[in-house]
Amino acid sequence: MENLLQVLKTEDYLIISFVTNIILILAVVINIIMLITINRKYIKFMKQLGNGSNLDEMLKKYLKDVKEIKQDNSEIKAYYRKLDSDIASCIQKVGIVRYNAFRDVGSDLSFAIALLDGNDTGVVLNGLYGSESSNIYAKPIKGGVSTYQLSEEEKYALEIAEQNKNFVAKNRKF
Repeated sequence: MENLLQVLKTEDYLIISFVTNIILILAVVINIIMLITINRKYIKFMKQLGNGSNLDEMLKKYLKDVKEIKQDNSEIKAYYRKLDSDIASCIQKVGIVRYNAFRDVGSDLSFAIALLDGNDTGVVLNGLYGSESSNIYAKPIKGGVSTYQLSEEEKYALEIAEQNKNFVAKNRKF
């Protein structure tokens, strides 16, 4: 340990230490100059790639735009999922049957119409047209079944609605 302290106190050590520090300072200065040169070349290169605009700035703006679009996209997805669930409860299936309810009336003026949502829930309306009066009756439908007795015309309108998602009207003799 004493030998080490003696070496540290000598002039040779101070000179070596001083020269080493000068070399390290020069190395740092050279590295800073090289870094500045590389940075200038990088900026020039990016401007050449960007046709006069700074490509680095363009890429940063692009990444920001992509992030905003992803956020907008997730909001749109949430919105259309809500629409899908809302649409399931809207009328999607319609079946209409026109028929002659009474023999003394000449045309098929009576009708049965089934209005169902995506879960086959809705209503069957039956409009009876007679020479003296007209009446409309409504029967609820849940899961394609009514708690009320359905006439043949109502059953047929319900069958048409369950099979089709498009509006369909049919005449049928009962």
